[in-house]
Amino acid sequence: MNSMTNLLSRITQTPGQCGGRPCIRGMRIRVTDILEMLAENVSTSEILRDFPDLELEDIQACLLFAARRTDFPRITA
Repeated sequence: MNSMTNLLSRITQTPGQCGGRPCIRGMRIRVTDILEMLAENVSTSEILRDFPDLELEDIQACLLFAARRTDFPRITA
């Protein structure tokens, strides 16, 4: 669990930066940018090559962030 907390600490939200959207480690690389590239079948190695300041853990953090955002309890009657 601690490693997941460490991953999520890579995601930052700063008012006035990228419209307050979640970014990676204070850079102007939005979580949605990375997720959209992954959805378009861009490989992690290609993303890392295109963004030399990123680390593999940053991409993992984006995925974990998205997973946490979609994990909500569903109440059924």
